[in-house]
Parts: sequence; structure tokens; C-alpha cells
Amino acid sequence: MMTRIVLLLSILFFVSCNSLKKEEEQTKEFSLDKVLNSNVLKTKETLKTLSVSDGFPRNIEEGETNWKTVGVRDWCSGFWPGVLWYAYEYSKDESIKHYAEAFTKPIDTIAFSSADNHDIGFMVYCSYGNGYRLTGNENYKKVLLSAADTLATLYNPNVGSILSWPVHLDTYKHNTIIDNMMNLELLFWASKNGENKALYDIAESHAEVTMKHIVRPDNAVYHLGSFDDQTGEFLKGYTHQGYADESMWARGQTWGIYGFAIAARETEREDFLDTSKRLADHFLKRMPEDGIPYWDFDDPKIPNSPKDASAAAVAACGMLELSGLVKEESLKKKYFDAAKSFLEILSSDNYLSGDTNQALLLHSTGHHPKNSEIDVPIIYADYYFMEALLRLNKLEESLTDADGAVATN
Repeated sequence: MMTRIVLLLSILFFVSCNSLKKEEEQTKEFSLDKVLNSNVLKTKETLKTLSVSDGFPRNIEEGETNWKTVGVRDWCSGFWPGVLWYAYEYSKDESIKHYAEAFTKPIDTIAFSSADNHDIGFMVYCSYGNGYRLTGNENYKKVLLSAADTLATLYNPNVGSILSWPVHLDTYKHNTIIDNMMNLELLFWASKNGENKALYDIAESHAEVTMKHIVRPDNAVYHLGSFDDQTGEFLKGYTHQGYADESMWARGQTWGIYGFAIAARETEREDFLDTSKRLADHFLKRMPEDGIPYWDFDDPKIPNSPKDASAAAVAACGMLELSGLVKEESLKKKYFDAAKSFLEILSSDNYLSGDTNQALLLHSTGHHPKNSEIDVPIIYADYYFMEALLRLNKLEESLTDADGAVATN
């Protein structure tokens, strides 16, 4: 009898502990300040092991703790200085600003040399763009305007879009990839700050062509569209970094969500806004139960397939942008809540790297078909994570200020 009582008490104790644990997890609040402060401190620690001569962080290989670096012409070179500018923006720490300036400086060579690819926006706008936004440095403005002019040299008026990969002309003819939607922001900015209307026209045309041919009827996107460079005829859609041409590559979908939201903001065109909404809705509709996308939604190995934290971080940025553009309150809330959910999950122990390595986030996937950067930290995940956290922080501060103003009236 006594044994049965002891057993019953043990079971009740176990159930009670589990219930308390679950309740504690559910009531554990997501703290923007805590995550941002932690990210700033970690970034400062990482700076102790890096110098400009080492190059720019790109990824951390499995089993390693420190960033693997690349040269200035790697498409990811602008993301690390961008992370530093975001860390400075939040902390106002002058020592971080010093490093942000130092890591930004070498990238000016991209603006003043011939265009190798469309990634000029990623490289220059993420570094010099944030630097100019925060400092007003006129030399930064000159670099940005030159970079926009350089990017514009890849525009083909016969097609109406920017050539993404000159090196792949033999394989794909004139090629335009969905990632390139993100580089249009540099052109839009330069058209306003350099009084060059042609750059606006190029960006708008590129978005039109992408919307017409790379966004598919199923509301997913091709990674790449191939065009005849003389007639502009659309030849074929490919999903170069996805599972298959007609599959839904996660990060490509988020480049589209964010890129078309930016295009809608700059042009005030409803069709660009509708495109961003369609892509966002389809992305959310297909989201797995745990709230973070697999690298490709159609990988047959799911659930035994790698996640892509970088796609969730880009999606958070895009949906915060979208929430500020849509007019319906229900849609504003939908996209805002989705963005915040991505950030809450990315800020959990499942995705924050903690003491594991120098990165902020774990579990990103770069180029799965080439077996490259699979389930590892990648610098652009950290960049868009910081961007989204700061954007959310500003939005919540503005809401708090508005509530305070209403309360005092």
C-alpha cells in the first residue's frame, strides 16, 4: 500500500513539475532590449578577433567557433559592416562606430570599378547606406551614388531588367534573379539623392519584369529568369538554389516579399504591393508548425531537412515593411504579428548561438544543391536579424509614445 502511495505521489510531483515548467516557458516574455544588448556585447567580443586586413565574416563551418572570412568582392562583404552599424545605432557605442567605419571603407572599391554582378546593392548599401543614414558623411553619399551608377550599367533596355550574373551568360542568357529585388533600393535612393530619374526608371522597370515573369501563378517565385537579350522574350524560369525549378525556395520567397514591399514604398504602385502581399501570404500559409521555414518548402526529405534562419530574418524585415504599407488594420496586424513571431523564435535558445560560436544565429542554409553552407551560421542572417530587431524596437517605441500622448490628452 505504502509503495503505491509513494508511486502516486511521485507521478503527481512529476506532472506538477512539468506543468510548472511549461507554464514558465509560456509566460517567458520576449525582450527586445535583452536580445539587442546581448547581440551588441557579442559583436564587440567578436571584434577583438577580427581586423580589416582579415577580410569580412561570411560563415562559420561546422565544428568551428570563429568566422570564416572572405574578400571585399564577395557578395557578402557588406553585411558585417552593416551589423556593426546596427550595433552602433542601438548602443551609441563610439568604439563600435570606429570599427564600422573601418570595415566600411574598403568596400568603396566596388563603387568605383566595373560591375561584376548585381550584388553591388548588398555590398554597398548595407555598409555605406547604413553609414550615411547614421552619420550623414558626404563621402559616403558619393560612394553610394557611384555604386548606383555602376549597378545601372548592368541594365538591358531590351529586356527591361538588370543582368544579375554576367559570368553565367552562356548558361542562362540574360539572367535576372529574385535576389536582385533587394538591390533596387540603392537605385531608388540614388534617384532621390542624386537627382537621376533614369535610376528610378531602371528600378521600376526591373521590378515590373520580375513581377511579370519570375513571380509564378502559384504565388511562389523562380530564383532566376532567363531572357533573350535582344528581343526581351522570357525563355525559362529556374530555381538555381532550390530543390527544383517549380519548388518554393525559402530565401528566394523572402527576397521577393521584402523587395516588392520596398518597390511599393518607393513607387506607390498597388501592383507591387499586391505582389508582396501574395508572396507573404503564400509563405505564411506554407510555414511549418514550428514557425521557421525549411530551406525549400518542397524538399521531399522534410522533416529531416535543414532550416534556414536567414529566410526567417529576411521575412521579418519584409513583413514589418509590409505592415507599414497596407491600409487595412487586420493586414497590418497580420504582418506585424508574423514578423514578431519570427523574431521571438529566432531569439530563442533553438536559434541564438549563445556561446557556441561568434555568430548571432545558428541554422541557416546557403546553397543546398551545391552542398554549400548547410545548417551553419551565415552573416546575412545576422544582418537581417539585427535589422528586424531594430525596426521592431522603433515601432514598439513609437506605439508606446503614441499611447503616452493619448493618455496625457
